[in-house]
Amino acid sequence: MIPQEWLPHHRQDDGELLGYLVPAAAGRCVPVTPFGHPLGPAQPADDAARLLDESGLSYLADRWYLRVDGRDDPIAVRIAEVAPDRMTVRNADYGYEGNIGDPFVLAVPTDRLIRV
Repeated sequence: MIPQEWLPHHRQDDGELLGYLVPAAAGRCVPVTPFGHPLGPAQPADDAARLLDESGLSYLADRWYLRVDGRDDPIAVRIAEVAPDRMTVRNADYGYEGNIGDPFVLAVPTDRLIRV
């Protein structure tokens, strides 16, 4: 579940949640995706909000790697769905034992994803 101190940031046009501003030291904020992945370093809140606005939801279409328990190398996945308490990614790695498209449900926020 998203921590209570994280400040939601919505797109002005339609109210879509773009991510969160995570309070950091010295009044700065870290801009993060709706699933908690940092999009940049700690910075003034206005700059962090601007970065979320500029990024929009484009990162959802990016390729990501997932750290899988019991496996040394992460596997390629695609983001399928993001909700405030969980997200679903789907296997996109032909070298992985599982079937292409198999879902993995992750608690949000998660630190198991690596952006490619």
